[in-house]
Amino acid sequence: MKISKIKPFLVDERRLFVRVYTDEGIVGNGGSGLWSQTKLGYEAIKELSRYYIGKDPTLIEHHWQVVTRHTTLHFMGAVLSSAISAIDIALWDIFGKSVNLPVYQLLGGKCRDKIRVFNNVRGDTFEELAESASDSVKQGFTALRLTPFFKDAAKQTPTQRVENAVKMIQAIREAVGYDVDLGIEVHRKLSPGEAIVLGNALEPYKLFFMEDPIAPARVDALRYVASHVDIPIAEGERLYNIWQFKELIDVGVSLIRTDISLAGGFTHCKKIAAMAEASMVGILPHFSDPLKAAQIQLDAAIPNYVLHEPFFTTEMYSKILDEPVKMERGYILLPERPGIGLEINEDALENYPYKPWETKGAFHEDGSVADL
Repeated sequence: MKISKIKPFLVDERRLFVRVYTDEGIVGNGGSGLWSQTKLGYEAIKELSRYYIGKDPTLIEHHWQVVTRHTTLHFMGAVLSSAISAIDIALWDIFGKSVNLPVYQLLGGKCRDKIRVFNNVRGDTFEELAESASDSVKQGFTALRLTPFFKDAAKQTPTQRVENAVKMIQAIREAVGYDVDLGIEVHRKLSPGEAIVLGNALEPYKLFFMEDPIAPARVDALRYVASHVDIPIAEGERLYNIWQFKELIDVGVSLIRTDISLAGGFTHCKKIAAMAEASMVGILPHFSDPLKAAQIQLDAAIPNYVLHEPFFTTEMYSKILDEPVKMERGYILLPERPGIGLEINEDALENYPYKPWETKGAFHEDGSVADL
């Protein structure tokens, strides 16, 4: 079996799919997790295709080594890594289909029967947040996540932001109690000092994790935060290689946020998960995989999977995928079909034309740039 063609597809807003075709008629599906400049990822896939075409699609580790080491892996960057990830996912999809097995079986078999996810709590007032949390628990979710800032938070003082965040968590805990795991997504919006103040203020509410308190590239600052906060820190959704994640583990992060469609596909993320397992660090994946299918296969196959965000079928996904991901009372159900468990309807893709990323920025009250 040989790879005969590779086609990337820019779809809707910030979605990049890829299909890898073989001379035996098996087609693999993948997706890129570059969630801003997706057109750069599109061009990278086209460039990489020149290497893959004519090759055996089942030599997946070998191909990964060639395309990453030829570009000097440490410096290849997120764009190229997202393109390699998309193709890697598609190759594993081909492999699974060729032997009529789900990818998680090829990775050693499933460690769980279904995938636990959290639901995002939303609302513009404390009352709306409490109601959203209660509704989620009624739907069967046993874990929740909140961005603890209202829309105007960038224009508030640090003290106001912390005060409002504490009130939000308090409102949710009063609504759902302590039988539900609760995490917060800070979105890198705080300085190290602010993150420590917030983490210490929230300690009585027994949070399950504090995600992205600061940017992960600032390793020394992250070590300082982790050593002064008694809430498990989750970081890494913007990282893309095993050495970056090793640094996170070394500074004391408790959960790492690998993204299979950014951090090297199945081939690399399986290794990152094993490295984390050796340090008793959990995997709380970032779910930018545009097919919403590959990450589920990996979640099933690794022992240190913890949680990830939910996926709900939209009109677009119901049209372009023959079998979208299924959820049931706070869990994603494991697909039993070969490969990653779905097929793309190429004819339907043209109904969802690409919408370019628009750079807008976020700003503090004084006009200086805030982190997104």
